[in-house]
Amino acid sequence: MVEGGGIKLEGVSFGIGGFTIEDLSLSIRDGEYFVLTGPNGAGKTILIKLIAGLLRPADGEIKVRGAPITGLPPWERNIGYVPQDGVLFPNRSVCRNIRFGLEVRGQGKDQMRQAVERAADMLAIGHLLDRMPAGLSGGECQKVSLARALVLKPELLLLDEPLSAIDEDARDALCRELLAIQHETAITTIHVSHNRKEIELVADRAAVLKDGKITDIMDVGRKA
Repeated sequence: MVEGGGIKLEGVSFGIGGFTIEDLSLSIRDGEYFVLTGPNGAGKTILIKLIAGLLRPADGEIKVRGAPITGLPPWERNIGYVPQDGVLFPNRSVCRNIRFGLEVRGQGKDQMRQAVERAADMLAIGHLLDRMPAGLSGGECQKVSLARALVLKPELLLLDEPLSAIDEDARDALCRELLAIQHETAITTIHVSHNRKEIELVADRAAVLKDGKITDIMDVGRKA
């Protein structure tokens, strides 16, 4: 484990409308699979977006592997973010969706091809690379979104209810794939979920949020 590794939120505060997060602190270990759970409106997605840099805290500090990232724009944080709905580009093939971030970084064609193939192999979606998003199932769309995040080799992976639109059988299978990827990459992962079985399958620990506050942190222990 890296000294001071993982992610730390120190006294983070944020408000929007009538909702507030006040003086929230949380420490997640380097390489840990950590789940955020709790009722709707508890602040789970807001917390994910604060870490990703899509929202800016009013106060407090966010650190990844000991380095403050609070003032950095999202593209400088080296964080992979998979939103709940996947948000694929409808006019780009699966291959071009996955390599989008690499194009933005200006990587060469050979590097991009190799990186896309590795990510597609990891998620068993190589046969989908020439397909368009409109022809994909919900589970396939989520795999493409995940591959698009992983291809950038992020230090931290944020998954906002990635399996909520997938049926139970497919959810269990994708949970196991997520674990296999996390074992292979050792990437620190924060996963938002309401599903108890899902939490038991993937989590090392889980935190319960309610009204913008962490009310409990549990050791879960994976059952997969």
